[in-house]
Amino acid sequence: MTTWRLITTPPARGAWNMAVDEAILEHVECEDVLPTLRLYAWDPPCLSLGRAQPYADVDLIRLESHGWDVVRRMTGGRAILHTDELTYSVTGPISEPNLAGSLLESYNRLAGALLAAVQDLGLLVEMKADKADNGVPNPVCFEVPSTYEITVGGKKLIGSAQARRKDGVLQHGSLPLTGDLTRICQALVFPDEPAREAAMHRLLARATTIESVLGQAVAWETAAQAFVRAFEAQLGLHLEAGELSKPELARAEKLVSEKYVHPSWTEKI
Repeated sequence: MTTWRLITTPPARGAWNMAVDEAILEHVECEDVLPTLRLYAWDPPCLSLGRAQPYADVDLIRLESHGWDVVRRMTGGRAILHTDELTYSVTGPISEPNLAGSLLESYNRLAGALLAAVQDLGLLVEMKADKADNGVPNPVCFEVPSTYEITVGGKKLIGSAQARRKDGVLQHGSLPLTGDLTRICQALVFPDEPAREAAMHRLLARATTIESVLGQAVAWETAAQAFVRAFEAQLGLHLEAGELSKPELARAEKLVSEKYVHPSWTEKI
C-alpha cells in the first residue's frame, strides 16, 4: 500500500488556493514531499479561468458587484465559479503509478476514485466515456462533460482539469455541493441578456449539484471523508494526514504575490 499525504486546508482566497496547488507540484517534482491529496474550499467565491481562457470572458462589473474574486488556473478548461463546493487536488511525481502514463490513463484512474466517492454519498453516478460538445461557444466549464468526468442522470457533477510537467502531475477539480449553478453566468460576458438567460437554462439542463440530486444538503466534511475512503480503496493508498511544509508555504506566498494576483498572469490572454 502506497502512502500519500492528506492535506485539508480551511477556506481561502482563489489566489492562495492556486498558489498552494502549484507549490505542492514543485515540491513533489523534487520529491521533497509525498504525493498529495488536498481537499479545500474558497472564501470569498472565486471565478477561476482555464489557463488559455480569454480574460475578456469576465464581466468585471458584475463580478465585483457580487464581491467575487477572479484567478487564472495553471490547468486548462473553462470557467468555474468556486462556491458551495468541495475542491480536490491530486499532486505527485510522474513516476507515481496512479499518475503514470498518458493524461487520459491517469485521468481514468483518478476518475475511478471520484466515482466511488460520490457513490459513497448515495448517488447513482456514471463515468462519461467520450467527449461531448454541443458546438455552442460558451465559457462555462460545467456545461460540457469531457472524457472520464462524472455524471448523474446525464448531468455533469464533477469538473476536473490536469496539468502535466516533465516530472510532475497536478489534477484538481470541483464537486458542487449546493447552491445555484447559474450564478456563474453573472460573472461572464454574454452578447446580450437573452444569451445569458439561454446559457443559464443550458447549464441547469447539463450540470447539477449533490443537493439537487439527493434532495438534501451534504456537509463539506462528509464529502471530504467520502473522498478519503474512496481514494484509499480505489487507488490502494494509505492517506496520512499532514500539513504544508515551511518551504511549500513560503513558495505559495511568493506565487501569490508574483503570479496569481498579478495582472501579467490573470489578464495575460
